Order: sequence, then C-alpha cells, then structure tokens
Amino acid sequence: MQEREVPEYLHHVNKRLEEEGDRVITYLDHSTQKPLIACVEKQLLGEHLTAILQKGLDNLLDENRISDLTQTYQLFSRVKGGQQILLQNWSEYIKNFGTTIVVNPEKDKDMVQELLDFKDKVDHIIEACFQKNEKFINLMKESFETFINKRPNKPAELIAKHVDSKLRAGNKESTDEELERILDKIMIIFRFIHGKDVFEAFYKKDLAKRLLVGKSASVDAEKSMLSKLKHGKPLQLLTLVFKSEPFVLIYVKVTDWIVKRTECPTPPTVQNGNLSYLVFLFPLQGKKEFHVSLFQTLVLLMFNEGDEFIFEEIKIATGVEDSELRRTLQSLACGKARVLIKNPKGKDVEDGDKFIFNGDFKHKLFRIKINQIQMKETVEEQVSTTERVFQDRQYQIDAAIVRIMKMRKTLCHNLLVSELYNQLKFPVKPGDLKKRIESLIDRDYMERDKDNPNQYHYVA
Repeated sequence: MQEREVPEYLHHVNKRLEEEGDRVITYLDHSTQKPLIACVEKQLLGEHLTAILQKGLDNLLDENRISDLTQTYQLFSRVKGGQQILLQNWSEYIKNFGTTIVVNPEKDKDMVQELLDFKDKVDHIIEACFQKNEKFINLMKESFETFINKRPNKPAELIAKHVDSKLRAGNKESTDEELERILDKIMIIFRFIHGKDVFEAFYKKDLAKRLLVGKSASVDAEKSMLSKLKHGKPLQLLTLVFKSEPFVLIYVKVTDWIVKRTECPTPPTVQNGNLSYLVFLFPLQGKKEFHVSLFQTLVLLMFNEGDEFIFEEIKIATGVEDSELRRTLQSLACGKARVLIKNPKGKDVEDGDKFIFNGDFKHKLFRIKINQIQMKETVEEQVSTTERVFQDRQYQIDAAIVRIMKMRKTLCHNLLVSELYNQLKFPVKPGDLKKRIESLIDRDYMERDKDNPNQYHYVA
C-alpha cells in the first residue's frame, strides 16, 4: 500500500482475490471459500479503507478515471463499512471542489458554466461507476446544496444572468433542442439555491428588458423557461400575458413604469396599441412595415412634421429620458436598418447631433424589425435590484412574525425564531430576525412580557 499508487494497489487487490478464488476451487474445500475471501478482503482492503481514499480518491475524481473509480466502488462494496466511507469522501470532494467554484469572485464570469460542467461530470461518474446508487445520488444533491449556498445571493444572481445570455437574441451557440437541454440543466442547479427571490428579481428584470427591446431569441424558449419555473418554484410576482400570432408579451408592471417614468406625450396611435410592441407603417421607397418600440415610434412620428431635427429638439418633443433617447436614436440611425441619418457620423449620440430623414432607405424585406439597443446592466442597477430583494425580505419577515403571533398570542423568543425558520423560504440570520422583532415592538404590533423579556405578547 505504501509503495504503490492507488489504482495499482486496487488492481493488485483484485488480482489477489481472483487468485484466492481460483485456489479454493482447485485445492481446497468449497466451504472454506467464504471465510478465506473475507479474510483477504479484510487484510488488503478493510484495514486500509481510509488510507486508500485519502491517498488517491481526489486524483481519480479530478482526472475522471472511470475504470479506476468503477473498481474502487466494486471493491469497497465488498467490505463492511466500505461503501459508507466512500460515500463520506465522495461528499467531501463535491463540497470542496464546488466551494472553489462558488466562493471565488474571480470565477464569477464562468461560475454557472463551471457548475453545469461539474454537475455533468458527477452525474456521469454516478451512472458509469457507482451503478446509479441512490445513496450517492442523494448525497450528491445534499453536497451541491451545501456548497452553493456558502456564498449567499451571488449564485442566484449569476444563474439569472446566465439564463438571460441563453435566451437573448444573437445567441447562436445552440439549436432549439440544445437550448432546451441547457435550460433543463440550469433548472437543476437553480433548485439547490435557497435565495430564490434573488434569482426572481434579476430574472424578471432581464426578461422585461428582452421583451421590451425585442431581444428575445425564441418565443418557445421563453414560454418553456416560464413553464419550468412554475413547475419548480412559482415566481409569484411574475405577471405575463401570452397572445397568439403575432406574439405579444406584455410585462404589466414594467410597461406602466415606462409611461410614468418618461412622462412622454403618447400619441393616440400608441395609446390604443399595446405598450411593448407596435406596428408602425412608414412609406419609404414604397410601403414598408416597421416593427418598432414605443420610444422608436415617438421619434419616428416627429418626422411627419419635418425632415431633420437636432437631439435637443427630439428630447423636448418626445419627453423621453436622456439615456433612453440616446439608445433609441442609436437603434434608428446606427443599426442595420438606418431609417434616420446621423450627422456627424458615429456610434455614440452626442448633444447637438442632427438626425435627418433617410429618403433613400432601401431594404429587401417588407416587414422590418428595428431592435432597440439593449443597455448593459450598471453596478447601480445591480445594487438596486439586490437592495429591493432585501427590502422585500424584511416585509416577508414582518408579515410572518405578525401572522405567528396573531395565531399564538404569546410565544417565547426561541419558539418564535424556530417557527420563522420553518415558514421563511430564504436564508436569514438570527440577528436579522431579532431586528425585525424589535421593529415590530417599536411599532406596537407586539410587546415584551414585563416579567420575562424573552417572551412576547401579540398586541391586537
């Protein structure tokens, strides 16, 4: 054992067991086979289980040595306690390897893909080497859940962004069938996460962006992903309306927000249409049908009144917020379908830029879709989304405390905390619960017992 590498030693053990089996058949009474083989197993394996695994299991798993792992499983299953100690080391390996993926901020860019690859790897090992043993499958799931939640919130956020990258237009990496398989794998990782409300917040925001700027790669894929989420953990705040051809997705809260936020003078043609997509008829070189967004429509309608406008004139007339207007003008004057001509030329829209109606516009298609430029998520947006999740959690904690106290009337601190852990669906620290309890006491929803400060009474 000291002189050999683990695969070589296991091969030696296997060979010795075969030799002893042949020896019994050839020279000894058949009744001696069982105790003799058991003695060999104990001396060569049973006495060295921990040493074998400590010396070589991690290397076998790192290098994905399927045949050697299969032999390890088969031999350890022959001795008492062998499979149990293999299970323990298997779990520790998954936790340690997974933790290196999750906790290192430098790996955030590739975290989700590495998690998916790691999950594929352990699934293959279980199927090929461990005979699909349920104990190994269940312990693998527990280990994934343990390590992926060592870093709160960030994995949930990155999974949502990974989904966005796969569902966004321009993703040419996979066919529809491959995309469906990728989404199924992502959902498996998603189910291990405790802070699903963080995923929900980022997923909804990214979904709204894809739909509002026409950047969704596939209608069927969007529907499929929503269906998977509903079957897994329903996203309670996600309100969507589906219609048949032409496909329309209206994200109710976001479209309302856009109109209120911009305070733009919405023309009647837009008011009577839906707020996510609009079909705008525009005569260029004969009739062309443009599929444009609300903001693009507001800009294009101005050119019924004149052939050219400067940036400031468009901003005043439309009432669209500065950064949104710059992105809208980029899509109309700097994209593939250049309905407007920008002067001076360039990708960025600056103050004083002039925009001229493109009377020479030509396009081979009758129906032309002008995609909005998708704004990259800023650090401020990311922080804002995270803060909104934490604020929502505080409301949920407050509601749970009041609900419990209203039902129980009187409860000690430890029992209240225990009840909260059972009801809340996201990870929470005892200190955070204590702060919410103190807040509710200050607001007269409950009160401390005068004689016992660890006991609370509901205030009707």
